[in-house]
Amino acid sequence: AHIDIYIRFERMRYNSNSQLTIFLIYLVSIRNAFCFTTRPISVESKSCTSLSMSHFTPCELNAHPSSLPGDPSLILVTNVDLGDKKLDIMKACSKAIEAATGKPEAYIGVSVSDKADVIFGGSADPCALGNLYSIGAISMESNGAIHSAISDLLSPHGVDASRMYINYFDMDRANVGWNRKTFAG
Repeated sequence: AHIDIYIRFERMRYNSNSQLTIFLIYLVSIRNAFCFTTRPISVESKSCTSLSMSHFTPCELNAHPSSLPGDPSLILVTNVDLGDKKLDIMKACSKAIEAATGKPEAYIGVSVSDKADVIFGGSADPCALGNLYSIGAISMESNGAIHSAISDLLSPHGVDASRMYINYFDMDRANVGWNRKTFAG
């Protein structure tokens, strides 16, 4: 999907130049965080600026890591056999993380180990344990949405939502490595 956000500066009402400056700094930070491209355009003979992002593609590999969106990664272990549905579940987990965190799927990693030796509450009944690591985007709302989505995915395999823990870790950019360096640089 192609997203175009048109900002018509001539229609915006700011009380001072400092408010306009703060808004422009905010737009630049969004562009840097999500790798938007900016270009001047003309719409209905009025000048404005367009921020556009086609279906997300990763930023250039040589971009400074501190300008990249960062990683969410899920490591999930369960004692049930997911069979030929395992890859579908992994992909659905990735989509759920993207939806809940707003992070581009191009940076989301998912690892699922099924048929593992796991107990929960002293019982070997179907259960799961998980860890989700992310640079930012860890919040009560996103964590709950992710847990609910993953519970829905594992429920058909006998894993009740009350027999699954997922721990959420908000990572510092300096503690996440990618492309031979950390996201801090």
